[in-house]
Amino acid sequence: MFDTARAESLARINTVAFEGLEARRVEVQCAITPGIPAFSVVGLPDKAVSEARERVRTALSAMAIALPSKRITVNLSPADLPKEGSHFDLPIALALLAALDIIPREKVEEAMALGELSLDGSLVSVIGALPTALAAGEDGRVLYCPQGCGAEAAWVGATTVFAARDLAALIAHLTERAPLEPARPGEVVATAHPKCLSEVRGQERAKRALEIAAAGRHHLLMVGSPGSGKSMLAARLPGILPQLSAPEALETSMIHSLAGLLDDGGISRTRPFRAPHHTASMAAIVGGGRGAKPGEISLAHNGVLFLDEFPEYPRAVLETLRQPIETGDVVVARANAHVTYPCRFLLIAAANPCRCGQLYDAAQACGRAPLCGSDYMGRISGPLMDRFDLRLEVPPVAYADLDLPATGERSAVVAKRVAAARAVQAARFSALGASARVNADAEGALLDQIATPDAAGKALLLQAADRFKLTARGYHRILRLARTIADLEGDHTIGHPHIAEAIGYRLMGGAG
Repeated sequence: MFDTARAESLARINTVAFEGLEARRVEVQCAITPGIPAFSVVGLPDKAVSEARERVRTALSAMAIALPSKRITVNLSPADLPKEGSHFDLPIALALLAALDIIPREKVEEAMALGELSLDGSLVSVIGALPTALAAGEDGRVLYCPQGCGAEAAWVGATTVFAARDLAALIAHLTERAPLEPARPGEVVATAHPKCLSEVRGQERAKRALEIAAAGRHHLLMVGSPGSGKSMLAARLPGILPQLSAPEALETSMIHSLAGLLDDGGISRTRPFRAPHHTASMAAIVGGGRGAKPGEISLAHNGVLFLDEFPEYPRAVLETLRQPIETGDVVVARANAHVTYPCRFLLIAAANPCRCGQLYDAAQACGRAPLCGSDYMGRISGPLMDRFDLRLEVPPVAYADLDLPATGERSAVVAKRVAAARAVQAARFSALGASARVNADAEGALLDQIATPDAAGKALLLQAADRFKLTARGYHRILRLARTIADLEGDHTIGHPHIAEAIGYRLMGGAG
């Protein structure tokens, strides 16, 4: 016969396990049955999840809630899905309290929860509140989480989020003794970038290249002597980029939520700027490590990835960039994880011309010049170099120019032109029903539709392709670059001047 009493001792609540940006649903089942007193967690938990039983036991004891002298079994279903992280504490505690009839089971079973428990019963913020809230919204469930995660989770807007400072406050809410107010989204952070292009003395060609790169998300390589201003220019790129759109902000914040980088629940509209050191490992750049966490290229999604001292990065790390640059996503494959992260970033690379950096100065260059330059830049493979739309030399600035007043346009002025060019691209792609956002995304038939030059421009491009032995990728990248230059000028047609300027940026130091 079916034992009704045993069925009534079973309580359920939902939570998630993270696989990249995907929040996989997990049902937390808690059963209290006769037998030798024990508290076990099953369902492929990692060490942090297994330790949850001690945190839950102690937190309940601090609240004067005694566990019965029975067997307590918590099952995390599906059992073959690995469970990692301390965010399972709160759902385990709520399922146990429901099984003890301290809180209503029906309210718990219709909810989703995540959060870490302190030994005194307070709730600690955890990563992943934003994707969890999305999952709760899709399932039509309310979300219970720590107070520190409430502002972040409330951004979704598709579900009601209740954020509590401790477990006692959440119990009081569920028993309707002291209902909680729904959490509200954090403030949109839109800070003005403090670094302005007008502070850079000279380097007008480099500033122009920076503007083109920002307008079409074209990858840029700058080569110049130490102190010529490469890093200074790159640091001012965020100041001319448009703010993130609402969908872009949500995409970027999802990744930053998993990495624990969201501050006070605020979603930033400023595009990310990531500048890892050249000693960074492959896992740090591409993603990986325990749990296959997102790397720098994914943290720079919809923003800028600045790699200074580019040839100094390990060859294997540089080569792993080739596929993500083309596809806009990266697959992190490990023995226990296989996840995909988006990584549509603008790559800005800076390099010295040789190891000593004085290749362009005959008086200071080493005795191996110019072979030292060829050897040093040879660390960047041809296929990777082929992926840079813009390549330019950044000459040193004369000492006399350093004391002159600031010249050139301010970042705000350049940013308006960049925003206008991006708006033109967005409207063009929308009219064509394409998913591309900027000219760098266009390829195949879409590129033919948007970047067909006039007769003079076509003739010049064919001549350059024949003379410099352009690859097919190089040929198409010149077309995309010329399309962006025309957009900045407000021209609907790609003409001879646009192609000529694009070729000039493409062919630094040889064929493209």
